[in-house]
Amino acid sequence: MLWRIFASVTFGKLLFIPSYRSTDFEVHRNWLAITHSLPLNKWYIDDPSQWTLDYPPLFAWFEYILSWGALLFDPEMLKVNNLNYASQNTILFQRISVILTDIVYALGVQKCLYSFGNNQGGKVQKDAEKWFSSSTILAFLLLCNVGLFMVDHIHFQYNGFLTGILLLSVGSILQKENLKAAFWFSILLNLKHIYLYIAPVYAVYLLRSYCFDIQKSKMIFHFKGLIKLGVIVVTTFGFTYGPFVSQLQQVLSRLFPFENRGLCHAYWAPNFWALYNIVDKILAFLGHKLGWIDPLSKVTASMTGGLVQEFEHAILPSIGPKTTLVFTILAILPAVVILLKQPNQPRVFIRAIVLCAFASFLFGWHVHEKAILIVITPLTLLAVSSQEDCRLFMLLSITGHVSLFPLLFTPFENVVKIVVVLTYSLASYSFLSALHYDPKSKGTLLKFRSWERFFLYGLGVVALFESCIHSMVDPSGRLPFLPLMIMSVYCAVGIIYVWFSFVIGSLKTEKKISKQK
Repeated sequence: MLWRIFASVTFGKLLFIPSYRSTDFEVHRNWLAITHSLPLNKWYIDDPSQWTLDYPPLFAWFEYILSWGALLFDPEMLKVNNLNYASQNTILFQRISVILTDIVYALGVQKCLYSFGNNQGGKVQKDAEKWFSSSTILAFLLLCNVGLFMVDHIHFQYNGFLTGILLLSVGSILQKENLKAAFWFSILLNLKHIYLYIAPVYAVYLLRSYCFDIQKSKMIFHFKGLIKLGVIVVTTFGFTYGPFVSQLQQVLSRLFPFENRGLCHAYWAPNFWALYNIVDKILAFLGHKLGWIDPLSKVTASMTGGLVQEFEHAILPSIGPKTTLVFTILAILPAVVILLKQPNQPRVFIRAIVLCAFASFLFGWHVHEKAILIVITPLTLLAVSSQEDCRLFMLLSITGHVSLFPLLFTPFENVVKIVVVLTYSLASYSFLSALHYDPKSKGTLLKFRSWERFFLYGLGVVALFESCIHSMVDPSGRLPFLPLMIMSVYCAVGIIYVWFSFVIGSLKTEKKISKQK
């Protein structure tokens, strides 16, 4: 069933090859040219374009491998100085490269499905051919992930490929293959450093589960286990960064450009700092109107201008990277608590990943809106086995995917994004409602609370305003950032609500398990 769903989804992706593409398309074309045309020691030094190589070296090698395929389609795309080059063959190749590398994503989904089957006594695997089995529904939710579709196959990135490697790692944890999990996650970190967001979960889980054991009420440390994990990590990082050791500082400055990045990205990610920004802007506005601030003062909430650079807040204290780090660490603590109290529990591990990804998304520095997918994907795995997690998944899935709407803004894509998100959300709700059907009450256990329904209705209005109403009421474009700001702030409220509910639920679940023991 999985591969039938994958084939159907792949066919749909092919239809969108001619669709709108963002500047990320040129970013990756430029990286193909850099890795193919320049010597290794120039990959992170040469600066012919504003789109410099700022992913870890293993992803650069990935681009290098792709470049040999690109050579067969159009050699012109591999010229470093051929900026903004987009021939039909170039578009075809880059689109197809994303579609083909999604096979890794399908393999990751397959790994998790098999792992869930083993952890449920084979029940999932036995029901794999039934349309309303938990495995089929999980395969649908993951393979039809509308966020990945919009970000990868319209906007243009390789998140499906990267998420597939994450799922291979998670699936290995579910099967208690800890060394394989460590290997795949090390590979993932060396492909895209954004996954450092969830690295604390892996560090705590693998050390506690693989290097420590309790025997006769005594904690036993297994030094060999630590050595094995260390060899895997050191080997993968050594292979990746070894060729660049002489210019390591330059590579790291590309990966972590704190000096020329502000608290928020151009379009605010819908997180805690979006709310912080809007409060600062409101206070600055009121301050001027009520005379609290000198009319001649140049104090403005300039961080709302939508540009990628450093800003100072107008009224509230300005936030730096160290402050966001403290907030993030504090928000990660619930994940650490449940991991330490419930070691060797793969489901607890998935819950901890969600908590850690949430913390980094909500409180991290210069977070991209697309990072919400790192939260949605692991939460999807929990949706099929828990009605409470299922409800929170639906809320986060709808809110998170709608928050990606500003990435697609052309007339055709405005229609597409509404249709695909609405279709995916309705289908997900239908399948999960059937899965969580209660024969006693003759109804589904998947029910939204009144406040949640009210929020979703409002989200629909916000989505319509961002997609079409704003362009009608502001045809001159005097307030281009207004719909982005409203979308970000409104979605931030919903996402923070889901996070808080998930934290409370996770801590309650941990207490129940402890009492059962």
